[in-house]
Amino acid sequence: MKFTRPSMLLGLMAAAAALSLGLHMEAAIASADTAAAKEKSAPPPAKAPATRMGAMLADDIAKREAQKKAEARTADLREQAAKAAQARLDAALKAKQQQNTPSDKTASPDAKPKSKDSEAPDQYEALARIFQAMKPAKAAPVFEQLDLGVQTRVARNMRERSTALIMASMTPRGAARLSMALAGNKESLPAEAKPATPVKAGK
Repeated sequence: MKFTRPSMLLGLMAAAAALSLGLHMEAAIASADTAAAKEKSAPPPAKAPATRMGAMLADDIAKREAQKKAEARTADLREQAAKAAQARLDAALKAKQQQNTPSDKTASPDAKPKSKDSEAPDQYEALARIFQAMKPAKAAPVFEQLDLGVQTRVARNMRERSTALIMASMTPRGAARLSMALAGNKESLPAEAKPATPVKAGK
């Protein structure tokens, strides 16, 4: 009996030590797992600024490309509008030339010539819109070839800025004649041919 009690005590102490060691090992393993999980979940601090900067650069590049595409599309639309306006202008001038063909001479002598004021006003408004859509440097030479009366009526249907830009691209003489016509100076209009006064025979 004297030998059995110390052996039981030693066994209990060994079991308690083993249990304590196991608990310490489990706690150490759990702590290591927690630290590893934190390291995996935390983003690398050094790469965050680089990623943010890259995103900003990519966004800036995308915006610039979109702006360039929009500018190119706007330029294409302007060019198409100018071509369409030029085509409409050519058609309008051709129609006007056909109206002034020599076939009018075959009319009866009693028929009165058509007055320019009797022409539809929307015709001048359409021409005004066409010239406003064109570039002033290209519109000025064509505009200057029109009759002065037509120039005056078309110019009065245009915006003042558009008229000024076209006149700036005209020749000095053409711009001066149009300016005087717009101001209402009759001297700017071409003088009509007056019939010669018959000379009375002396008595």
